[in-house]
Amino acid sequence: MANFNTIQTGVGARSAEIHEGLRAHMNKVYGTMSVGLLLTFAAAWAVGNNEYMMQTLFTGMTRYLVMFAPLIMVFAFGAMINKLSAAGAQLFFYAFAAMMGVSISYIFMIYTDFSIAQVFLVTSIAFAGLSIYGYTTKKDISGWGAFLIMGVIGLIVASIVNIFLQSPMIMFAISIIGVLIFAGLTAYDTQKIKNTYLEHAHHGDSEWLGKATIMGALSLYLDFINMFMFLLHLFGNRE
Repeated sequence: MANFNTIQTGVGARSAEIHEGLRAHMNKVYGTMSVGLLLTFAAAWAVGNNEYMMQTLFTGMTRYLVMFAPLIMVFAFGAMINKLSAAGAQLFFYAFAAMMGVSISYIFMIYTDFSIAQVFLVTSIAFAGLSIYGYTTKKDISGWGAFLIMGVIGLIVASIVNIFLQSPMIMFAISIIGVLIFAGLTAYDTQKIKNTYLEHAHHGDSEWLGKATIMGALSLYLDFINMFMFLLHLFGNRE
């Protein structure tokens, strides 16, 4: 009986340790994501309020380079993640976040500052609710993944096509679908980050967990930014 009680105590202590570790891991993920968002909007504001930089970056072929640079960096990050240290991955993420800010800086030329702040607040509230759902739900929503990723690919293709078509109706439809897809991805990615930690915590894989913090932050960051941009297009007040 004594041995059984000792085993139970050990299991309970290990479970509590993993629970506390998960909480710390999620805090790091959200903290890293928040720093990335701060860098993004600081860079966007700085470039968007500089007429010379806007004319230089968003004229001719340069604008396409600026627009697609974040997408290229995301693919590069996925290819390089196994070769990077946790610190290197974090630095890459912050560089990406700053580049994303440059890429979306045009919003400060198109929309009012109050409108941007208002949509940011709405996005933050929606993101928090969806992320809490993904973290707390007992339902396995991993099956959403394939459907949502296919939706993202469809959005990318449709957005590229609409660069040349410039159709307001197509952009309106893309924005509505985009909000729904990235709302779903926010819940899905949160649960995935949680489950990934629980799987690796039992193995004591500290190096992988360090990288997982950055990968999780990147996933949620992309969910937030995309949801924000689509909501801004739908509800933002133009200058």
